[in-house]
Amino acid sequence: MKALSITRRGALLGGLMTFLSACASKFRTYDGPEVTRVRVYKAERLIVLDGATEPLRTYPMGMGFAPVGHKQFEGDGKTPEGSYIIDRRNPNSQFHLSIGISYPNAADRAFAAAQGRSPGGDIFIHGGPRRGIDPMNVRDWTAGCIAVTDRQIEEIYSMVKNGTPIDIYA
Repeated sequence: MKALSITRRGALLGGLMTFLSACASKFRTYDGPEVTRVRVYKAERLIVLDGATEPLRTYPMGMGFAPVGHKQFEGDGKTPEGSYIIDRRNPNSQFHLSIGISYPNAADRAFAAAQGRSPGGDIFIHGGPRRGIDPMNVRDWTAGCIAVTDRQIEEIYSMVKNGTPIDIYA
């Protein structure tokens, strides 16, 4: 009888641990309406995930440390403006999770080349800031990326697929 109760207790504890570990995962599932477009409003510090007929979610956000104007050069601290595509995912991002934005496009590269400079790259929507590494007391702290909380990027990461258009407005 004692062996049976230990087995039952072990099974219950094992099931509970499995359930709790699934809750702690940064990878969420989403089975709602498809996100058809992402809109970013820099002045309002707002991300909007659009469905086919209406906005599905909105999130407050931070940006590059020099938020006014279009990103032109590597290291300028600006967040791009214009039409791009969500083109990659990084499940092992330093910033919890991240989804890539197709900056620079051909026009961005041509402008920077005409100035003899690099346009930069690696622009993402990501989580953060990282405690002890990134500033916690400012809203616009990235090198040009769009930052949300870790919990928000988990939701965005599950909802937004590669190939989704993203429009970034001033």
